[in-house]
Amino acid sequence: MENKNKPWIFSGEVVSEEAAPGVIRTVLAYGDNIMAVENCFEKGAVGALHNHPHTQVTYILSGKFKFTIGEEEKIVQTGDMMFNRKGVIHGCICLEGGAVLDVFTPMREDFIL
Repeated sequence: MENKNKPWIFSGEVVSEEAAPGVIRTVLAYGDNIMAVENCFEKGAVGALHNHPHTQVTYILSGKFKFTIGEEEKIVQTGDMMFNRKGVIHGCICLEGGAVLDVFTPMREDFIL
């Protein structure tokens, strides 16, 4: 499962886990300063409001979500992207089942422990 600093990550070799009800998290490639994570959501699943000391870029691979970043809410869908500065409260509700790709800097140690 350890994908740290691996030059190739194949989908059949990664392990997923339930991050929250209806949310499956798959840690993909990462090193000390960057991490890519896929999160698959069922309709109605919630990414609870939270913050962390990582800068985060989120790309909507599929589906439709209501995202909150700070005091602002937007509906986003396939192809949309968000930039979240470290320490800013954010979260989402899945409106149509789908998946997002999150990229963090630095990497999220709490996702691999």
